[in-house]
Amino acid sequence: MATAVTFAMVFVALSVTAPAAAAGRPVKIVALGDSLTAGFGLPQEAAFPMRLAKALEAKGVSVEIVNAGVSGDTSSGGLSRVDWSVPDDAEAVIVELGANDMLRGIDPKVTRAALEAIVKRLKERGLAVLLCGMLAPPNYGADYGRDFDSIYPDLAAKYGVLFYPFFLDGIVADKTLNQADGMHPTAAGVDRIVERILPKAEELVAQVKTKRGS
Repeated sequence: MATAVTFAMVFVALSVTAPAAAAGRPVKIVALGDSLTAGFGLPQEAAFPMRLAKALEAKGVSVEIVNAGVSGDTSSGGLSRVDWSVPDDAEAVIVELGANDMLRGIDPKVTRAALEAIVKRLKERGLAVLLCGMLAPPNYGADYGRDFDSIYPDLAAKYGVLFYPFFLDGIVADKTLNQADGMHPTAAGVDRIVERILPKAEELVAQVKTKRGS
C-alpha cells in the first residue's frame, strides 16, 4: 500500500510540474524568410529575428528565435527547405517570403502555391504561424499587383493563421531606413519593422502558451 501511495504522489507531482516547466521555458520561433529576415548587409545582432527577440524579452516575453532567412530565396525555395529549416522542437513560425518572387516577376500562381504548401505543412505539424505579407509596386501593373497582393490575406483567412499585411510597412522609400540598394533595411529600419510587427509577434507567443496549457 505504501508503495502504491508513493507512486501515486510522484505521478501527481509530475503531472503538476511538467506543464509548469513547459509554460516557463522560452517559446521557440523560427523566422523562415529571405534576405529581409537573414539581415542582408547587417551584423548578425541587427537582423530581424535577433531584434524581435530583444523587443519581446524587453516586454517580459521569453523567446528563442531562430534565423532561418536565406538571401535570394523565393517562396519555392522556402518550400524546398521548410522541413529541415523548421526543427521538431519549434513551436511557431514567422513566414516572410515572396519579395524575390515579386522582384523576379514570377507568376503569382506559383508564389501562391508555394506559400500555401508552406502554411499547410506548418499547420499540419501543429505550429502557430504568423504570415507576413508583401506588396507589389504600382509599376508592375494592376493585374499583377491584384494577383500578387491578394495571396497573403487569402491564405491567412483560409488557414486561420495570424497575418501582418506588409512586412516593410513604415520603411518603404525612406532613405534613412534603407541601405544604399533601396531594398534592404538598415539597422534602424529593422527596428521600425520590429516596432510595428511586435503586437502580432506577441499574439503568436500567446497562441503557443495557450496550446501548452491545453
